[in-house]
Amino acid sequence: LPAEVSVFYKHHINQITEHAIDADKRCYVDTNESPRHFFDADTYGPDPFDSVPIHWSEATVKYTERRLLLSGILPWQVNRSYRALVTAFRERAAQRILRHSSDIGHYLADAHVPLHTTSNYNGQRTGQTGIHAFWESRLPELFAHRYDFLVGRARYIESVIDTIWRIVKDSHALVDSVLSLEAQLNASFPPDRKYGFIERNGQLVRTYSDEYAAAYHEMLNGMVENRMRAAVEVIGNCWYSAWVDAGQPDLIKLQADET
Repeated sequence: LPAEVSVFYKHHINQITEHAIDADKRCYVDTNESPRHFFDADTYGPDPFDSVPIHWSEATVKYTERRLLLSGILPWQVNRSYRALVTAFRERAAQRILRHSSDIGHYLADAHVPLHTTSNYNGQRTGQTGIHAFWESRLPELFAHRYDFLVGRARYIESVIDTIWRIVKDSHALVDSVLSLEAQLNASFPPDRKYGFIERNGQLVRTYSDEYAAAYHEMLNGMVENRMRAAVEVIGNCWYSAWVDAGQPDLIKLQADET
């Protein structure tokens, strides 16, 4: 991010970090929240990205809002959050800037997870229950310290709605690999070494063993790192683009006003 933007975000980095999971927490108290985290592309037939309109108004006419909510509204939610962030920047509302920045970061990260784009989101239909947390939590916990998250300068996004649909389409294209590679590994791996126990929040939790996770991570051939890097890049791009679309308000002065 350019200095005039990064100074503001770095000043509030702890708050952004703390609230990055607020969108997940809201799922427990707001029934409207859950559909914002996924888009089950496969429920729209063999060519979902050719048949589903990218604009909400057109999509509701074709499918009805109830139908869309059942299959998830993640792409449209990213666009809504982006517009809210632009408004917050324009009105120089620091707390709303931070809240919408955290939320759009969360939704964009979800969009980069292949299993957030399929109705078989946890492998429940293919005998692979548990693969969701395996891919998006267990593997990063073990291997993210090796990843390179330096993705270069933030770039202006001409069309956020086009960008988010491309991201979701790219993620969905990886679903078959995510599932089939784990199925191949499961078929050849000694069953007694597939699971192990780790300590989490003071409790022993049964999970995929380090050995099994390492083998799956190698088979994925950089997929998790690539999706995480792409998420880092587009989150920065969205924050920067929202600031530009808002007229590039003076965030350094805004920060000074807060103190």
